[in-house]
Amino acid sequence: MPLKINPSITPKKLLPKITRLFELSADKILDLEKSWDPSKGTPVFTIKGKYTSRGWTEWTQGFQFGSALLQFDATGEKRFLEIGHTNTIERMAPHLSHIGVHDHGFNNMSTYGNLWRLMREGRIPHVESEKQLYELALKVSGAVQAARWTRTANGKGFIYSFNGPHSLFIDTLRSLRSLALAHQLGHVLMGERDQKISLLHRLLDHAETTARFNVYYGSGRDAYDIHGRVAHESIFNVNDGHYRCPNSQQGYSPFSTWTRGLAWAILGFAEQLEFIEAAVKDEELDTWRAAEAQPQSSSRCGDGRLAVMTFLRSAAEATADFYLEQSCADGVPVWDTAAPNLHRLGDYLRKAADPYNAWEPVDSSAAVIAAQGLLRLGNYILTQGDRKKGARYRQVALTIADTLFDQPYLSTESKHEGLLLHSVYHRPNGWDYVAPGQKVPNGESSMWGDYHARELALLLLREARNQAYITFFDGAKPHFAAVL
Repeated sequence: MPLKINPSITPKKLLPKITRLFELSADKILDLEKSWDPSKGTPVFTIKGKYTSRGWTEWTQGFQFGSALLQFDATGEKRFLEIGHTNTIERMAPHLSHIGVHDHGFNNMSTYGNLWRLMREGRIPHVESEKQLYELALKVSGAVQAARWTRTANGKGFIYSFNGPHSLFIDTLRSLRSLALAHQLGHVLMGERDQKISLLHRLLDHAETTARFNVYYGSGRDAYDIHGRVAHESIFNVNDGHYRCPNSQQGYSPFSTWTRGLAWAILGFAEQLEFIEAAVKDEELDTWRAAEAQPQSSSRCGDGRLAVMTFLRSAAEATADFYLEQSCADGVPVWDTAAPNLHRLGDYLRKAADPYNAWEPVDSSAAVIAAQGLLRLGNYILTQGDRKKGARYRQVALTIADTLFDQPYLSTESKHEGLLLHSVYHRPNGWDYVAPGQKVPNGESSMWGDYHARELALLLLREARNQAYITFFDGAKPHFAAVL
């Protein structure tokens, strides 16, 4: 493994960097709130240090307003709560009933979900009418997301991407949070003839389909079947529901791994492991398992949990291990594992990533998303008794955080509106800005990169202060200090 794990770094040792990050973050949130014209759409990524929009889908608006809520959580400054709350109420409602996207977990969990969490934790005053509003919003969001459904040949299915009903994206794993929370709040999706469709069952079907088709396990599925490799997109025949082939929208090829997609997989699977472990009953999982069992087979109590946790953990560990193998020594990856000019970088994996190299861009947003996933996966595995593996994943996450929460990745210039530098959006489409004198994109930020930098920093800040562990759901949480 080329990645060089720092064995001595801890959340407490990261506190100076985390404090600095939130100091810089405060001004950047306030400046963007003051300068951004909502008529331009949603800020997506920076060009020459200034946020710009991109009329594809408005999938980053939740990150914009959710960032203010994370800032409040970290600092207690109420002006950020006001920014996040007001903009959520005034601007986010269309996202709740948006039937054309797979992004509900990004937009609505970052806003309504964070507000609900803050109230549940007692960080903001309990106002019953507000709580009911958040819960209604989250129920609607989860059901609308679950309704975007393609049935597969084996009777299961998936939430299809904005590309259409043939398309299963790896990204959508993190949108499963919207189904999970809506289910926990007691909601269902109502279908024809008043059929009650379980949001938990759709979550599990989608997660299992993704684990089966978008993740590779070195089992000889095709000539490029490397353990842990991830396909950005899986293509299905919508006439009969059969799988056809891998594809990629934002990566280099269907047979390589777009590293931000890999990061979404690590985090998405890890969060679902936490949710199922803490908030879902055995009988609920047994019911799902029984629905897929053959007529002649019998399902015993606990079979469902074993089946679910097995495929979730297998996918989580496969993708996590592949990330460790494909990242540079400091934990930051190049944007795709088979980017066409990697051969010009020599033995690049054994060195710290160079965002200013002349051949291929790195992607800090992939690194910061993966770091949270590795942290959560490590925490989960620790609770299962595997101290060595759990501690290893955690230490990789801390190593990545140590890299990203400092220059050249932390944006310290007040004129630059981004927080996390060297993020890449859509390399194949050529959307990323290449500065004069440079050959590849660098020095720019993205709304998802900035948001997830704040989210990771907050998670580590809470741990360093021995405060409550953050989850998107309501449920028993392990006290990780007791198992570290």
